[in-house]
Order: sequence, then C-alpha cells, then structure tokens
Amino acid sequence: MARTRTPPAPVEPEAPAPDPLFNQSLEKGLAVLRAFDAAHRTMTLAELAEQTGMTKGSAQRTVHTLQVLGYVGKHPRMRRFQLLPKAMEIGANYLIGHPLVQIAHPYLAQLANASGESANVTEPVGQDMLYLVQLVTSKFIPVFTPVGMRIPMYCSSSGRAYLSTLPDEQVRAVLLASDRPARTQFTLTKVDAIMARIAECRQVGYATNCEELFLGDMGLAAPLVDRQGNSMGALHLSPPTSRWTMEEAQKKLAPMLIECARAISSTIAS
Repeated sequence: MARTRTPPAPVEPEAPAPDPLFNQSLEKGLAVLRAFDAAHRTMTLAELAEQTGMTKGSAQRTVHTLQVLGYVGKHPRMRRFQLLPKAMEIGANYLIGHPLVQIAHPYLAQLANASGESANVTEPVGQDMLYLVQLVTSKFIPVFTPVGMRIPMYCSSSGRAYLSTLPDEQVRAVLLASDRPARTQFTLTKVDAIMARIAECRQVGYATNCEELFLGDMGLAAPLVDRQGNSMGALHLSPPTSRWTMEEAQKKLAPMLIECARAISSTIAS
C-alpha cells in the first residue's frame, strides 16, 4: 500500500532582525512632538497616549522628559500639554542650513513684486510637497499655507511640476502610492488624468491647479532642478480666483514664473 506523503509545512518568512542601534525612546519622543498639529494644539496625557499609540505610563515618561528639556509644557489656563517655542528650533535649523532657501529668497522677492501674488518654493517629502520659503503678497489670499506645511503632490501645481521631471514609471508609482481623495469637486483623482496634466507640464514648462486643493485658490508651478538636471522641488505662484482666471494667469504669470525658475535652477549646485 502506497504511503501518502504529507506536504511540507509552509515556511514562514523570517522576521527582520531588530536594529541594535535603533533608539525606541527617541522614536517615542519624536512621536509626541509630531502628534501636535492644527487639530491637536493642546492635549491631555490620555489623548497623547492615544495619538501616539503608547501606554499611558510610557507617554507620561516621554512627555516629562520633553518638559524637562523645554520642548513641551502645559497651557497656563487649560493645563493641557502643548508645544513650546523651543520645538521650532529643529525645523528652523533645517531651513537655515538649506541651500535652496538661501538661493531662492532674492528671486522670490522679485517674482512676488512683479506678479503681485504670493511666491513659494516647495520640496518633495514622500507623496507631498513641503513649503520651504514663502513671500506673501499684501493682497487678500484665501488660504494660509505657512512654511513647514505639506500639500499632496497629486492635486497641487507644485507637486505636478516636480513630478514632471521624473520618468513616467516613477510618477505612476508615486500617484498609486497616494490616497488621492477629492479635496474639492474639481480635484482630479484618476491616475491617467493626473498623468496627462504632468505631460502637459513637460511640454509648456509649468503645471497648473485650479481649485483642486482649496476652493478659491489656483496654482502655477515650474520645476526646480540643479545644474545636472536632478529634481529639487518647485517654484509656484498662488493667484486666487477672485483676481484671476486661469487663462489670464497662464498668459501673464506663467512666463515670469518660468524665467524665475530657470534663474534659480541655474544657481543650484549639483
């Protein structure tokens, strides 16, 4: 009688070996600092523990350490935890030492003065663009976008301008990795439709966004590259729909935007 062979048990993939140099305490401290945002300006200890996924005891030790170091404190009236000004030092040091910030500033001043609109420089972070420099016009602007704020690539002019410098397969991978919710009724969310806009940017030298990210806000952006053609970020203007139509903005603002982006790019060392 033939024996029935028992199939071998499936081999479970080995868990990655723990990193002996990874500091979990530092990870927790950074998680607490990152937990504070526009929706969570102040938090209780229980709320911080929930936001960071820590136990209450672990959160208490981490917050206490940050208090002693001066990064976190309690609101004098509400007695809830909040970030203190010292927390800005980390981000400020990044900006102060960033070569693109130093290079772009005088060009941004000229562009904002010539266009009458807010001029910005952003750089890529994951599937987002991070505001590095901004010169705000004295005229009314419908949306507050401070330095340090992140906006998604898929529906922003700056994100599309940056993506236009990358190969199509890399662009598609970035878009597929993005959630792509409809931020407004005008937001393009289909990958092929966004790819078509990026292809247009390659042809004309700038990307557009009309109320896809915020209602009342438009964007025109040109890519920034170094002397070797490596992607660095984007330069963009933020004309509101209350003062401009997209056709007018493309006709009057796009040429000065492209010229300014080329000037900045020519000074970026590889």
